[in-house]
Amino acid sequence: MTLYDEGYARGAQQADGPLRPVGLDVAPGAATTHAVMSEQDLLTVRHAVRSATVEAGFALVDQTRIVTAASELARNAYVHGGGGSLTIEVLGHGARAGVRLIVRDNGPGIPDLEKALTDGWTTGAGLGHGLGGARRLMHEFDVDTVVGQGTTVTAIRWNNR
Repeated sequence: MTLYDEGYARGAQQADGPLRPVGLDVAPGAATTHAVMSEQDLLTVRHAVRSATVEAGFALVDQTRIVTAASELARNAYVHGGGGSLTIEVLGHGARAGVRLIVRDNGPGIPDLEKALTDGWTTGAGLGHGLGGARRLMHEFDVDTVVGQGTTVTAIRWNNR
C-alpha cells in the first residue's frame, strides 16, 4: 500500500475495514455498491465510477485513471473471482476529496500476491497488467486475500486541487 495521505503519519484507525486516516469522512449518500456478475455490470461500474469522480471534482485525466483502475479490478473479480461487488465512496479529508474503490469477491483468493502484482504474470489470457496497473493508477492500494475465501482490494485516489 502506498501511504500517500499525511493522515497516516498522524495515526490511523481500523474498524471493520481497511485502514482509514483519522478524520476521513465518506460524503453523505456518496457510497454505492454495484454487483459485478456480468459483462453488463462491468459497463455499469465504469459509468458509476465516472460519476463519482466528477462529484469529487477530479480533472479528466484523473477521472480516466480511476475509471481504468476500477475496470481492471472489477474485471478481475468477475473473471478470476467468479463475480463480486464494487463499492464506490466519495471521500473527504479536510479540504481534499477522493474516491475509494472496494472490490470484493468470494473466489479462490490469490495464492502468490507478490507474483500477481508483477507485470506480465497472469493466470488467464490477458496481458498481466491489471492488478499492478491498477495499483500504479491509485495513491493508496491494499489487497486482502485468503486462498479459498476470496479477495478484497481497496484503492484510493485523492484530488489534490
